Amino acid sequence: MGFTEMDYRQDARDFLMRCRARLTPQQAGLPAWEGNRRVPGLRREEAALLAGISVDYYGRLERGDLSGASAQVLDALADALRMDDAERTHLFDLARGISEGAVGARISQPRAGAQAVRPQVQWLLDAMTDTPAYVRNASSDILAANALARALYAPLFDMQHPNMLRFIFLQEDSREFFPDWDDVAQQSVGALHLASGRPEVARAVSHLVGELCTSSVRFAQLWAQHGVRQHRTGTKRFHHPVVGALTLGYESMQLTADPDLVLNSYVAEPGSTDAQTLQLLATWSRPASGTVMVD
Repeated sequence: MGFTEMDYRQDARDFLMRCRARLTPQQAGLPAWEGNRRVPGLRREEAALLAGISVDYYGRLERGDLSGASAQVLDALADALRMDDAERTHLFDLARGISEGAVGARISQPRAGAQAVRPQVQWLLDAMTDTPAYVRNASSDILAANALARALYAPLFDMQHPNMLRFIFLQEDSREFFPDWDDVAQQSVGALHLASGRPEVARAVSHLVGELCTSSVRFAQLWAQHGVRQHRTGTKRFHHPVVGALTLGYESMQLTADPDLVLNSYVAEPGSTDAQTLQLLATWSRPASGTVMVD
């Protein structure tokens, strides 16, 4: 079952309420009146004032009725609630999902090619001999990888159908593999929440969300927080079962010809101990590179 219009409205409601609740009048540049406030953040009236819209219209938007909202209104709402780029993108995706009826015929079936990579993409991965790199879809299924990525993520590739979120939340050894496990978990859920607003991939994402909410208490807790995150670059620490501690920078890039797919690559600082460790990992025996089959 995919996202319905009601699912999108509920997600939009929860998302906007969370954004409003975290913003204080002082942060928004409004006077802080004396007396007890019944809400932790802005009142609806204050949010409407900042967005330049009526209180009634703001209330309608916060109830999840984003259908028909113009780009100007959505931008004003995002500015008023101090949304970052990822949250602004999520707001627009939710509005698009609601306006399109969420599960119209256009997304009633999986998109062609959503579970496969083109041969040229695999050739590119294999040419990156000194850099671990893999391609994932919006549901964090690993669709293809090079040999060094398989060596780096050896515990993940022990799974029959490698999926980063299932590894993080359902495999106990992920907590040892990622020394900063809770940060990795929050980032991964935030990225999935961002993807959930896109109608073209919502069906696949909703299946994964349902599975993980049932199977992992921690995932359910993080999902309920409605955090939205983008992770295009950063640093990640690993504790590899063979070579030990490793800290790598990562870059995340959307494939222009396949916008539902993302290429993740990792790199060590030249001349560092981590670079030497990565070279050692490259000599370790590992499975051949190639496309990964997923359900």
